[in-house]
Amino acid sequence: MRVADICTRSVVTCRRDITALDLAKLMRERHVGAVVVVDEDEDGGRAMPVGVVTDRDLVVEVMACGVDPEILRVGDLIVTAPETVVDDELMFDAVWHMRRKGIRRLPVVDAQGCLFGILSADDLTRFLAEQLTGVASLAIGQAAREEIRQEE
Repeated sequence: MRVADICTRSVVTCRRDITALDLAKLMRERHVGAVVVVDEDEDGGRAMPVGVVTDRDLVVEVMACGVDPEILRVGDLIVTAPETVVDDELMFDAVWHMRRKGIRRLPVVDAQGCLFGILSADDLTRFLAEQLTGVASLAIGQAAREEIRQEE
């Protein structure tokens, strides 16, 4: 299974020049715990991920430190380039990236490095649960088929 098949295509994004307060409001409005920070190309059509800011980042780096969220820019919270995965990579490669870096959300990019979607630990859990449910149903179906054959 490819990452493109299970990632969330609707990604909440922002530019690095918005304030931490505006980011917190955006997260609240959109009901998300992470926003992908992007740089857009000239016509605004292609977005390149430059970072991911989480609700935890806001708490630990802004609120707990007493930093004014109306002054601090989101770009100031980005310390490293985000770990990303290419949309045509296998799901298990994405799991490896997440485990290696200890992250729960992974921006998905296309071959040109433009934002394609986001893969979360929740997306992976949902996918794996569906697969396990399918495997569990095999045993139930097999027992039912055996009973029918025995009755014949």
